[in-house]
Amino acid sequence: MTDRELALQAWESLFRAQHQLLAEMAVDFEGSDLAQGEYDVLLTVVRSPEMTSRLRDITSKSLISQPSVSRLIDRMVARGLVTKAIDPDDGRGAVITATDAGARAFRQLATVHGRTIAEKMSPLDDAELAALLQLTRKLRRVQ
Repeated sequence: MTDRELALQAWESLFRAQHQLLAEMAVDFEGSDLAQGEYDVLLTVVRSPEMTSRLRDITSKSLISQPSVSRLIDRMVARGLVTKAIDPDDGRGAVITATDAGARAFRQLATVHGRTIAEKMSPLDDAELAALLQLTRKLRRVQ
């Protein structure tokens, strides 16, 4: 049986570490063409085959609610970062595709953001990073 107090301490530490790191990395988005939410959407879309992803897949990977994701994507369509079409396999759904401008903006920011992430994670050695990855996947029930 899990020690309840230890579980609470571990959760609080994990939560505070995430909050602190996200706040420190927010500087990457200052003056950028992309907001954090837009970057998050493009992260999923650009990494998908043919830079296309179903709206429901974006929503499931996003940290914001489905209505918020839908509104964000509509704003991204208006800005020319993505296109939105009816899902040919499910007429109730939508397929989101990164435009050249959206993919370019994502890649420019990803280069900077990737360096920041590597720097912020640098106190951990490779074995600790692998253990952290394994533990967070276990918590998320992801293989």
